[in-house]
Amino acid sequence: MGGVKPVQPGAAAVAAPVTHYENFPVASLLCPPALRAPIAALYAFARTADDLADEGNASAAQRLADLRAYRHELHRAAAGAPAAPRWAFVFGPLAAALRSHGLPVPLLSDLLTAFEQDVRMTACGATHPDRASLLAYCRHSANPVGRLLLHLYGVQDAVSLAQSDAICSALQLINFWQDLSEDLPRGRHYLSDADCAAHGVARADLAALRRSPASDRLVLDCAAWARALMHEGMPLVHRLPGRAGWELRLVVQGGLRILDKVEALRGASLLQRPTLGALDWLRMAGRALRM
Repeated sequence: MGGVKPVQPGAAAVAAPVTHYENFPVASLLCPPALRAPIAALYAFARTADDLADEGNASAAQRLADLRAYRHELHRAAAGAPAAPRWAFVFGPLAAALRSHGLPVPLLSDLLTAFEQDVRMTACGATHPDRASLLAYCRHSANPVGRLLLHLYGVQDAVSLAQSDAICSALQLINFWQDLSEDLPRGRHYLSDADCAAHGVARADLAALRRSPASDRLVLDCAAWARALMHEGMPLVHRLPGRAGWELRLVVQGGLRILDKVEALRGASLLQRPTLGALDWLRMAGRALRM
């Protein structure tokens, strides 16, 4: 969906999947076998909620009703109640992961809050007033993923959590700046009011995808912000053990490589979505090794 953006399953980083929940990792070859089942359960939970919020032709009211029902099922699973038929494929495995790994339910609930916020904001064309508002959104949409993964890896110190939050928020922002050409025509506004005003860019011009020197400066400024946030969290790769650290290196480098592409377009990402190719993956692997 335009808002909650999972990253790449496989790149089990502190933030993302492969098919289309961009902010969640799914069991990859680098993931310890013992953690593949709980990570897959978390991915199914997030992916299904994303579909409820974004897929099909349901009204905003129906989407919100479904998400409320989904949240109710989450709390039933946490209480040990049997999964209802509609989402048994999600809450059966998730209940097992909750029991075996003591996953923090409030973090799962935060993800649903982000999906609900996206539905409401898209329905009324609401915008984020400033960067603080965007980071508050990331606290629900992306940061819980990293914290859930750190929980599974047994890493819970304050410094690691803060660095995880920085990486996850950066990944969410990078997804926003990558997807401008798709999100804006659909009424999804992740360039804040304050940033637009600072660069003299009108909302109507963004909605119409009218590129200008001012919009170029706006996009590049936001990309620089995301890069700084990623660098703030990068030391975490050296704090995670074994395979987890290597997966995180690849996730970090994937986000930075997308930023390279956004910046190379010099603002034209307003009109086209930058993507990664085979050579980019080789470059990412080399950079990960050098980390």
